[in-house]
Amino acid sequence: MLGGLGGRTEGWPCFGKRWRVHCSSLSASWEGALTGKGTKEVSGDSIIYLGQERNPWRPLIRTTANLTELRSIKSSFQFRTFDPEGVIFYGDTKRGEDWFVLSLKEGLPVMQISKEDVQVSVTGGPKLNDGKWHTLDVSNKGKFVILEVDGSPGLVVGMHSKQTKEVVSGQLRLALGGILTDKEKMIVEFEPQMDGCVREGRWLNLSIPWEADADELRVCHQNIQPGSFFAGEGFTVFNTSSVFPMEEDQGFRVELWGDFSNMDGTIVSLMSSQEELLGVLTANNNTNEVHLAVGKIKAALKNTFKRLQITILEDLVKVIQDADESDATTHSYELESRPGYLTTLREGRLAIGGLLGGGKDMVGSHFLTGCLEKIQVQGKDLDLDSALKDMSASSHSCPA
Repeated sequence: MLGGLGGRTEGWPCFGKRWRVHCSSLSASWEGALTGKGTKEVSGDSIIYLGQERNPWRPLIRTTANLTELRSIKSSFQFRTFDPEGVIFYGDTKRGEDWFVLSLKEGLPVMQISKEDVQVSVTGGPKLNDGKWHTLDVSNKGKFVILEVDGSPGLVVGMHSKQTKEVVSGQLRLALGGILTDKEKMIVEFEPQMDGCVREGRWLNLSIPWEADADELRVCHQNIQPGSFFAGEGFTVFNTSSVFPMEEDQGFRVELWGDFSNMDGTIVSLMSSQEELLGVLTANNNTNEVHLAVGKIKAALKNTFKRLQITILEDLVKVIQDADESDATTHSYELESRPGYLTTLREGRLAIGGLLGGGKDMVGSHFLTGCLEKIQVQGKDLDLDSALKDMSASSHSCPA
């Protein structure tokens, strides 16, 4: 049976250098040198942000140890997230033939185990996506794998295999933020991206360094709040045809929540199927205004609101500031008659946090800096993890 997995430190109130926010203090464990393979060595008890941009199934960090070196069958770590779904921890033996995965789905812990001729999954325990630090302990006791959350029982998985021979030699592989086996083997399907943090890991009795596939690793904010954070270099792109059903008479509606006075850059941009820019919403900290451009419409709004609803119809653009509040303000702008306008939008693209442009990557400039506490499109919450293209925006958390 695979060994268990996860302890505690303070999070750092900053991101890595690639986010243009420099850290005043970094744990020495992050200062490992690059190995000859182009990977970076990281201490297993480091503060690790799991949501760094990469292939979503590929682990952020990993390590390998000989099974003969293991003296402990328990691992402990602290974990924090607002993200309801994603992979946290993975371990395997026999090069992935026997494996263990700990993930979240709808905020609940999910353990999936494959050993010899048996596969099993179990979901339950307390919801963990509340933005608080939780101590997770994973251990083996006989035929059982046990997950404890904050010192209390969380999940217990019992397994009995006809193959009674235990693996006592070979290698054990551990990974955070991804898996090292085929995703098709998963019993419970889930989206792998995890906007979360791990700290103070005690992984079995291992003291060997882990390897990271990135030159620089993002660390975690000390305090977080729900939302989607853009640090001036991140954006997400969606195909409107596959994500947002649209009716001609209802138009296309985007609704945003957040402190617009703390935003700067492109918030939303829309592009047609013919790669024509149809609409742009931009925040300007220098003028304390939010600018909307749709067709020939140019509007400037003071950035004092906390909620903005924009509805595009065939011949009208309707803007509501702070809807459902006593001081709500509504603006209506006539849009030049253009048959098929919504049709081209229906088959186009939507970007959050960046300006869509021409060219292969359809990426413009002036990325958003700021936190969008909530995003809705066509009345439904938008999950950035479902984006066609995702460039390093934090999908479920903002610095508080």
